[in-house]
Amino acid sequence: MRYRDCRTAEADVGMLYYLSTTDGTGGRLKTLPEDFVVREISDRPPEKKDGRFTIADVTSTNWETNRLVRLLARTLNISREKVCFAGTKDKRAVTTQLMSFECPPDRLSTVELKDLRFENAYTAGRSIKIGDLIGNEFDIRVKEPDIPIDKVGKSLDQIISVIKETGGFPNYFGVQRFGTSRPITHKVGEMIVRGDIRKAVEIYLSAPSEFEGEDVMKARSMLAECNEDYSSVIQDMPKTMGFEKTLAEHLIRKPGDYIGAINEMPTNLQMMFTHAYQSYLFNLMLSERMRREIPLNRPIEGDIVIPLNSDRIPAHENPIVTTTRNIDLVTKQVSTGKAFISITLYGVDSVFAEGEMGEIERSIIQSEKLEEKDFIVPGLTHCSSKGSRREILCPLNDVSYNLHDDGYSMAFSLPKGNYATCLMREFMKSDMNRY
Repeated sequence: MRYRDCRTAEADVGMLYYLSTTDGTGGRLKTLPEDFVVREISDRPPEKKDGRFTIADVTSTNWETNRLVRLLARTLNISREKVCFAGTKDKRAVTTQLMSFECPPDRLSTVELKDLRFENAYTAGRSIKIGDLIGNEFDIRVKEPDIPIDKVGKSLDQIISVIKETGGFPNYFGVQRFGTSRPITHKVGEMIVRGDIRKAVEIYLSAPSEFEGEDVMKARSMLAECNEDYSSVIQDMPKTMGFEKTLAEHLIRKPGDYIGAINEMPTNLQMMFTHAYQSYLFNLMLSERMRREIPLNRPIEGDIVIPLNSDRIPAHENPIVTTTRNIDLVTKQVSTGKAFISITLYGVDSVFAEGEMGEIERSIIQSEKLEEKDFIVPGLTHCSSKGSRREILCPLNDVSYNLHDDGYSMAFSLPKGNYATCLMREFMKSDMNRY
């Protein structure tokens, strides 16, 4: 099967192809936060009377997850480690997600943050953990399409047909993984993995982006030229550069302590650096499979296939290697949506596929001059990573659309860990900054 080349900036993060060859609608996402509505399909901890943790549905508008957690912790007078969530959500969106707080339920009424709402609070015996969700439901509005409204429906129908026939769309890591307006998270992660922590900090502080505001671009330029005299710059850093300030303030107190500076960052952000680099490598491997026209929905010998459990969640603990003896059975499981072909997320305990897919995985890791031990990062426990595997297709559920005078809206649900923007890129085929 031939795939359509991607000629936008998404190619810079390894997303080199589209599944569908149909022209996209163009358009823009997130003109308003209300144009991107996300509702978590939650895995709720059981209720426990007088439990230690308060569980609640939290609906927020235009809130970055780490900043929200930091301000919630401050308002509730608890440490940020006592505010937990299952998954990071889009900032420019209206999101409803399950969160836990190590405090009594009545304390939530003291929170007076803008565009934030708590509902369905109860107590439980355990907190929420990363990954404690089943999936997400989306209602997304696309505005300013490049083609006439009367042609949008035909385009969407053709693309939906290809996705359904394939059993899903390419399960790339989307632009949010790397930074929509400043895609550098994987570059920071690469430097951490290579042991150049100073360079990682420099990239995070000063790497510029044309899509950031003038005040932020000016501050980054000053950070690049200050010769690590961060005290001369910190007063000129806008409020939106909160994590950059955290790094700079630590380096003012302890010059040269780059490991300590990164350890000052939120735990999930530290993890995200390395994960973003792993994600970039995964995207390259998936793109190479597509370039070679190896099927995404039919295993070949050597492929490692992940079955779904009874809850239709990938059972990564039970991988199946495709061989000449089982290929017919494995193919049937994949074709019926009961299992998915996977690609490595390279880390300390990685297992390569065999056959041609294994050749692709090994060649990309060799071209990057990486070894498993590189993903053990001394002094940065949260930046170390065992690695895993990821399914190469994402199934699409309950998809529908409506046309409007100024564009169209789509509703659908996805399993956890998958990106709505990777679906929308198939429909839109717009420049990366329009997501």
